Amino acid sequence: MQNATEKDDKRRRRRRRRIQIIIIYTAIAVGLAWFFESQATTTIIFVRHAEKAVDGTDDPSLNEAGQRRADELARQMSDADVIQGVDAVYATAYKRSQETVVPLSDALDVPITTYDADDTETVLDDILRDHKGKVVLVVGHSDTLPELIANLGASKRVPPIAEDEYDNLYLVAIPWFGKTKTIRLRYGSPYLPAESP
Repeated sequence: MQNATEKDDKRRRRRRRRIQIIIIYTAIAVGLAWFFESQATTTIIFVRHAEKAVDGTDDPSLNEAGQRRADELARQMSDADVIQGVDAVYATAYKRSQETVVPLSDALDVPITTYDADDTETVLDDILRDHKGKVVLVVGHSDTLPELIANLGASKRVPPIAEDEYDNLYLVAIPWFGKTKTIRLRYGSPYLPAESP
């Protein structure tokens, strides 16, 4: 009789130990999953505003070609991330920048966050703090995009952007660990540099 009771006690203790081990491993797995998810890669997509009208003002709207490019950007970016899409949209206060992202903002129902074109460090700090592990689109200007990309520790060799060049799309992947990578793509009507005489 006593032998059977001792065997039952041993079985119960082994069963409790197994359950405790399963609970501990589950807690560790959940903790690691949360940690790696919170440290995920942040992807920032940089584009220059689309083609602007020549209307003699300092803040022109987009021209017809610019509207087509803005629509193409929305088409390309609406499902950029197959799981969720673009999580945030940043643009300078200029009409041409705002109008470049309105179609995408409307398609995704994502508000446009306006940033100061002269303060590239603050906008990058805000993005990296508020959108860690997300996909963010940033619309800038020919003179600010290289600086924005370089400030992320990405390529410092972004070629100068010509006055009539609007088709560059830069993907900057910022992993929680490792090297920041930059990929340059093209979208919409291609840029054709003027031939020199």
